[in-house]
Amino acid sequence: MATQRRSTAPHSGEPSNFELDIRAGLSTREKSIPCQYFYDAAGSALFEQITELPEYYPARTEVAILNSCAGDIAARTREGAVLVEFGSGSSVKTGILLAACPMIGRYVPIDVSDTALAGAKVRLEALFPQLKVEPVFADFSAGVELPLDVRSLPKLGFFPGSTIGNFSHEAAVRLLSGFRKLLGSGSRLIVGADLRKSPELLIPAYNDAAGVTAAFNLNLLVRVNRELGANFDVSKFEHLATYTALTGRIDMYLVSKSAQTAMIGGQEFQFANGERIHTEISQKYDIAEMQGLAERAGWISRAVWTDAANLFSVHEFDCG
Repeated sequence: MATQRRSTAPHSGEPSNFELDIRAGLSTREKSIPCQYFYDAAGSALFEQITELPEYYPARTEVAILNSCAGDIAARTREGAVLVEFGSGSSVKTGILLAACPMIGRYVPIDVSDTALAGAKVRLEALFPQLKVEPVFADFSAGVELPLDVRSLPKLGFFPGSTIGNFSHEAAVRLLSGFRKLLGSGSRLIVGADLRKSPELLIPAYNDAAGVTAAFNLNLLVRVNRELGANFDVSKFEHLATYTALTGRIDMYLVSKSAQTAMIGGQEFQFANGERIHTEISQKYDIAEMQGLAERAGWISRAVWTDAANLFSVHEFDCG
């Protein structure tokens, strides 16, 4: 459920990316809202709650794996290396690698939340006085440039949280290829990926008993109402999570509970009873599938770590 995020410029005559994407997504036959728009302030707070839920295994499992494998990652990290994190958010998991890798001199978090970037800089520079934090305010999936003073240094990329699962297979290959180009020759990349498993474990992680994930999903419509002046009746939609075992994919939807109409500005959007708005994919991979994606993008698999229950995987790739 960790997601790609993108900034939305304030409305100043021209429609924001947010408005353009919402109107476009709701105008298609199979309606959708891009998952990066989950993360306004309320959505971010709800996601932090999700990571603490008993049903939501990915966050705590990845942390445990990183704690166990950080020493191995450190052993292959060069002196003066730069840690580059894609979609860093609050950089909570980053501290595990930084604590194990005192040879890392610079940290470049890339995110579209300037608040999260500023907070991470203050917190991590206080914890690691030898570290220089150089935030980059950008959408990592849309092309980004690293600070000039780190471009010639050895780089370790970090892409945790199974965010890779929020992309289709082809989009994931393009993304990983872009990371390789950005990080450059001799770089390494650490990627967290959720493993395929039984629906009995997967579905509750995306449809918890307390209803936090439902609130997280429905908050998309709350945000559309607030930021775009729309009039969605949020009570007339409900959360749905499905799993397709053949493809290993979770899909999340908002489902209309009745025939209804909503307005965004002067544009009308009609919904039939039971009609779905697709809001997220979360692709699950077995180890060979994840390695195959990375290899198509030009990476070479060097190591993989899992937990004892084989719930989650952490991969190390390099450029060869």
